[in-house]
Amino acid sequence: MTRRPDPLGETAADEGTAVPPSVDRDGIDCVWMRGGTSKGAFFLAADLPGDPAERDDLLLRIMGTPDPRQIDGIGGATSLTSKVAVVSPSERPGVDVDYLFLQLGVEQPTVSDRQNCGNILAGVGQFAAESGLVPASGETCSVRIYLVNSGGTATATFPVRDGRPVYDGDTRIDGVPGGAAPVTLAFEDTAGSATSGLFPTGSVRDTVEGIEVTCVDNGMPVVVAEAASLGLTGYESPDELAADTALTDRVDRLRRAAAELMGLGDVAESSVPKTILLAPARDGGRVCTRSFIPVRPHTSLGVFAAISAVTAMTTPGAVGHDLTAAWPADLRRVDVEHPSGHLLVDIDLDHTVHPPLVRSAGVVRTARKLFAGKVFPRA
Repeated sequence: MTRRPDPLGETAADEGTAVPPSVDRDGIDCVWMRGGTSKGAFFLAADLPGDPAERDDLLLRIMGTPDPRQIDGIGGATSLTSKVAVVSPSERPGVDVDYLFLQLGVEQPTVSDRQNCGNILAGVGQFAAESGLVPASGETCSVRIYLVNSGGTATATFPVRDGRPVYDGDTRIDGVPGGAAPVTLAFEDTAGSATSGLFPTGSVRDTVEGIEVTCVDNGMPVVVAEAASLGLTGYESPDELAADTALTDRVDRLRRAAAELMGLGDVAESSVPKTILLAPARDGGRVCTRSFIPVRPHTSLGVFAAISAVTAMTTPGAVGHDLTAAWPADLRRVDVEHPSGHLLVDIDLDHTVHPPLVRSAGVVRTARKLFAGKVFPRA
């Protein structure tokens, strides 16, 4: 176990160790980054406690949770801005870094490691290069990343200049103003990220709480249903959906019942599975979506949730497959509409076998370093 000196003359293990009480006074190294349509705090594992309970307590105090405004922390008072990436050098052959994603609650003091986050992943490669974990030479850098949450692997490719990541560029993604440098994410081993397989109930269609659904896990466990089956158009705004408490209660009952079928057990305190509602496209895309995390309406759409939903739709017999009738037979890039715009999902499935084989999945995102320095947890 490699150890390194710290400014207090103490030592910390690279894998993470007990952080001394003085960190409350002297702060912890942190980079705040936007990844895709999310923001989060990026840490080296060595700078956080090795004990998960101590680590989670520290992160909650850093974010300012529990508090609906997170006024005494750096969290942005939404699930999209209360996220953490923990990054460390990897000992796995052919892999550069390990990435653990943690979703922190806002009003409730919860920390979940039961799902990936593809948006925050968009900043992991650049953070690794900025932190000296990987070399960044030439004009592009590719970082192979082990997804600790699910056991999968992703490769992030982004431009570099003079040994540093380039954040400026012309690539635009909906939900983020302006342009930035592109980050290409290519995923491996995404099927069954947190469950027994791509369709963990053993069926591509189930009836749950009286609603036809498809339970799918291609990077994230997701319950897919047609918006009409819940009495919706699928074009409602997130605020309109959030104001319908009967709807959000129904979504919670639906996902909790589906989770039992998926082998996830009691998910009352978990942010997975997510729920995605489908409707015919109306803005030039292939399908329109509304999603919930876990019952709060999402203002855009998560990367892995989108990949899982498209996986379901493109599988014969699954919910939403009828919406693909007019799609080209060889379509590999799917334009998914969401409340903030569009998300392009690359997916290649082999439907000649059962369950379908995921050949590849990926997206193009952007990321930007917002600040780097010391963060000071609440006492």
